[in-house]
Amino acid sequence: MKSLAYTRAAELPALLRARILILDGAMGTMIQRFKLGEADYRGTRFADHAKDLKGNNELLQFTRPDVITSIHEAYLAAGADLIETNTFGATTVAQEDYGLEAEAYEMNVAAAKLAKAACVKFSTPDKPRFVAGAFGPTPRTASISPDVNDPGARNVDFETLRAAYYEQGKALLEGGADVFLVETIFDTLNAKAAIFAIDELFENTGERLPVIISGTVTDASGRILSGQTVTAFWHSVRHAKPIAVGLNCALGAALMRPYLEELVKAAPDCFISCYPNAGLPNPMSDTGFDETPPVTAGLMEDFAKSGFLNIAGGCCGTTPEHIAAIAQRVGGYRPRARQERWISALAEATA
Repeated sequence: MKSLAYTRAAELPALLRARILILDGAMGTMIQRFKLGEADYRGTRFADHAKDLKGNNELLQFTRPDVITSIHEAYLAAGADLIETNTFGATTVAQEDYGLEAEAYEMNVAAAKLAKAACVKFSTPDKPRFVAGAFGPTPRTASISPDVNDPGARNVDFETLRAAYYEQGKALLEGGADVFLVETIFDTLNAKAAIFAIDELFENTGERLPVIISGTVTDASGRILSGQTVTAFWHSVRHAKPIAVGLNCALGAALMRPYLEELVKAAPDCFISCYPNAGLPNPMSDTGFDETPPVTAGLMEDFAKSGFLNIAGGCCGTTPEHIAAIAQRVGGYRPRARQERWISALAEATA
């Protein structure tokens, strides 16, 4: 690295030392509330597209930007310090399923611009708001065979992922992202492709943004899908010197607790983030998930009280009401203290 100085969100390390910051909640399950149809996704621009597009939420920054903006603003009004771009599936790899890989770059630029406009609207001198450019895991995995009869088979390779993530990062930079968030990691090799691409992008552009890395424990085994424990996952990505590492998705906070505690112990020199689902999926509930805002917020308060948190938010099934409740319940606790190693160097470089 030529320099550790952040060129954007330079104040973030100091804020993370001062208080627990709030990340927004779910995007996909919030979009479902609008009950959009195929025509909403197509708009006029994609009216004649050959494939069905309903469910391709990243298209909405083109065809229904009002929906995306309203969700961003609802989370900011609820107290979010960071909001994620609507780009979870906005890579060429993911958009290939819809035949829209050529639109991926513009999709990311547009998403970052929408989030940036919302942040500018809500930012104040004492409470700046940040755009977290979201890098999703893609629908393909570089570590696991899609064919049970051929363990060596792969449907994507490292170079394809690296190129897709590089393009995504470049577009998010252009659109105004302040932070990069590599999230919902179920395959560490996919994440390493994103990290490699991000480092390459920083080197080529001279920009350097804080990077948050968030893994996903998929079940009670305490491992991510590609087989690593939480501790092994951390040691596989710590070379990226993220400003924060954490867990999100798949589990509610109650089931996530032991794995978060393991990560806290494994990464004493890094800030910690956590944004669980609103419990387990429940198709009989109004939101599709079990936990009400008070329940999720109470569990997150326990994490804060235990000294686990620097960033708290929500994933699938969470709403602005969940985020407001989390912000209220964790706000009275000090953020997790962690050992000063590379983070202190970053803070000094940006002072």
